[in-house]
Amino acid sequence: MYSYKSPIRDVRFCMQEVLGFASHYASLPAGADVSPTDVDVILKAAGKFAEEVLAPLNHSGDEEGAHFEYGKVRSPQGFVDAYKQYVDGGWPRLANPEEQGGETAPYSLKLAMSEFMQAANHSWCMYALLNDGAIKTLMSFADAKLIEHFVPKLVSGEWLGTMCLTEPHCGSDLSQIRTRAEPRDDGSYAVIGTKIFISSGEQDFSDNIVHLVLARLPDAVPGTRGISLFVVPKMDDRSASGNANSLRCLSIERKMGLRASATCVMTFEGARGWLVGEPGRGLNAMFAFINNSRLGTAQQAQAHAEGAFQSALAYARERLAGRSPLASASGGPSALITHPDIRRMLLTQKAIAEGGRALVLYCAKWVDLADSGGAEQRASAAERLAVLTPIAKGALSEWAGEATDLGIQILGGHGYMKEWGLEQRVRDVRITRIYEGTTGVQGMDLLGRKLLGPLRHGLTDLSDEILTFCRQVTAAELKVMIARLTEAVKTWLALTDLAAERSAADPAFAGSVAVDYLLLAGYVSVGYMFILSAQVASSKLADGATEEAFYRAKIQTAQFYFDKLLPRIHAHASSIANGSESLTGMPEASFGLEV
Repeated sequence: MYSYKSPIRDVRFCMQEVLGFASHYASLPAGADVSPTDVDVILKAAGKFAEEVLAPLNHSGDEEGAHFEYGKVRSPQGFVDAYKQYVDGGWPRLANPEEQGGETAPYSLKLAMSEFMQAANHSWCMYALLNDGAIKTLMSFADAKLIEHFVPKLVSGEWLGTMCLTEPHCGSDLSQIRTRAEPRDDGSYAVIGTKIFISSGEQDFSDNIVHLVLARLPDAVPGTRGISLFVVPKMDDRSASGNANSLRCLSIERKMGLRASATCVMTFEGARGWLVGEPGRGLNAMFAFINNSRLGTAQQAQAHAEGAFQSALAYARERLAGRSPLASASGGPSALITHPDIRRMLLTQKAIAEGGRALVLYCAKWVDLADSGGAEQRASAAERLAVLTPIAKGALSEWAGEATDLGIQILGGHGYMKEWGLEQRVRDVRITRIYEGTTGVQGMDLLGRKLLGPLRHGLTDLSDEILTFCRQVTAAELKVMIARLTEAVKTWLALTDLAAERSAADPAFAGSVAVDYLLLAGYVSVGYMFILSAQVASSKLADGATEEAFYRAKIQTAQFYFDKLLPRIHAHASSIANGSESLTGMPEASFGLEV
């Protein structure tokens, strides 16, 4: 099995050379004291932790799985000790409020270093890296007393948080939530109901677990407007006795992937909780957590693409098979990497990993601005994220499935075996296309809810930024890429206009084309990341940079993307133009025999 290596140089390239994080941090209150040297130190330390502590536990954790006995969860061997090292290293405190015991830094820095941990051991991260969303939600919506009680121990890592949305009878349709919260005399609430698919709902990492639970008050109106948010701790240390709260883990799921992560069925049996924010505004408050998690899911997917690429590349360099047309006329079998089709697959993986990384970090810059910019800047950043987040989550999770599957294909029969870890990545990454909203949900959020609604100008702002940059690029070697990206942006805009026109007469149109639309948007957005990267690399080479091979590879990867991957938008465009008739015209009975 190949040992994962943290791609620190590539992350530094994205942050410092392409996306200008040094000046970005200098403009932020949370980043003013964070220098490029500080960034490098943090990336290297996180990379070392991922390589030396987390990666060795990934395969063994998958083989052992999470254990459930008598209502308790036991994580695989080594997981708890790794978490203690994580806490002792101060990692939970990074980029969290200083007044709550955190260490001031922009969110983007923590997200950047999290890639290494997600690639090294996704299952372990499902226990340890959910806290930031819980902290952000409480800091944004909870009252001062709740913040004072819960947030410092979440920031320190002593306690861990969860997000409790889904119920047995409903998945993404949260309007059907039945969990209820009944007022108690002391100002708290008795929370009653069952939640499923709760990551780390029960675990052995921390003494207490802070559940953020969506529920309905007795007088709640139907639908999502009647949902409120409650903080419900496993250990009710605010009560006089400090006893365990009235909640239990009933079971953990037997899953396709992430077998070392405990996905729990939780029952709340009159558990004591406290209202977070305003009654009936729970979904609005929880979206601070959800949006945080959606970008995190995009990164999880991208991290798997990177890990799969590394394994496949190592194998392709070592394995000899057949005579390549790129090899010399004499000699024996050629290394796999010399064969054109193997190169196609490797470059597809590389493009997904590197383009996805740049898109995630580009989004993270906007999160920084939404968190701590001026009022106007915050509003603008929130709108840009509203457009980018579903694109990043939906597109990258789809493409990461392709990238990990290509890893198996490159290794052939060996990829299908467990030894190289590719089959585990295929299983583990598959969930990223489902949780925090499926690809279809992301597509409808982007097209139906936003771009055909109040946020069309968000697309206009993004497209103007891309087209303005394209007009400014003068490097001759990038002219063809610039022309292709410019046409792709125009196609995206034209199809948005078409969707608006057709949706006015066809209520099913948006839902029929939403996934095609989202993937097309993804290809264009990542194309922008590649032209930004290629322009920087071209300038560096023109200035005589010493890392010539590194920068030349950036241009060559971008060239591959524009030659082989961006053209996929034409198939998506044709599908969108063909509308909904072939989807909606068939009677239900004609789908096949009833079962």
